[in-house]
Amino acid sequence: MSLNLIIGNKRYSSWSLRAALALELSGAPYTEQLIALDRADTQARIREHSPTGKVPLLKTEEGPVWDSLAIGEYLAERFPEAHLWPRGQYARALARSVCAEMHSGFVALRTHLPMDLKRDQALAEVPDDALADIRRVCALWAECRERFGQDGPFLFGHASLADAYFAPAAARLRSYQVDLPEVAAAYVATVYQWPAFQRWYQAALKEQLG
Repeated sequence: MSLNLIIGNKRYSSWSLRAALALELSGAPYTEQLIALDRADTQARIREHSPTGKVPLLKTEEGPVWDSLAIGEYLAERFPEAHLWPRGQYARALARSVCAEMHSGFVALRTHLPMDLKRDQALAEVPDDALADIRRVCALWAECRERFGQDGPFLFGHASLADAYFAPAAARLRSYQVDLPEVAAAYVATVYQWPAFQRWYQAALKEQLG
């Protein structure tokens, strides 16, 4: 078994973080290769591995899998015993729905509050469209926790791909010191206490790649 994850800077690359957390959930051994972003040779180096010129990309024995959502689905199928998606048909449908919404939406949140794991400072003013995104994220978290979070502190009780997908949002909200409702604040704390996230976070704090 040989899995190799191509990632960007741990400090900044939210998509890479999602894929890495999915791999941690799978329990499978893997290696990672970090390509520094925003360098003159970044695109050329990424294209040595990825047909899209983007990270993350997972190298498997059969070939590459790119895009974080596809990587998550691949790992869920390959390691079904790890339950990367929550148990229960509707729980899985809801988890896929919230992941897809994060995958394709929240443009204002991404634009105005980009992930920077070394940041600890509020914005002078959060734009209205970003505030709307934050309210939507908090509503999604509250719905998942209310419906399926009884058995643990994660969105669906146990850690799942939904948490891998929303961990970067949790990091943004803490980095920019956003005031949150109680359920959302508790969930952000859960993400920061998650050992898989902590390993990435501590590496990001030590990163010297700009």
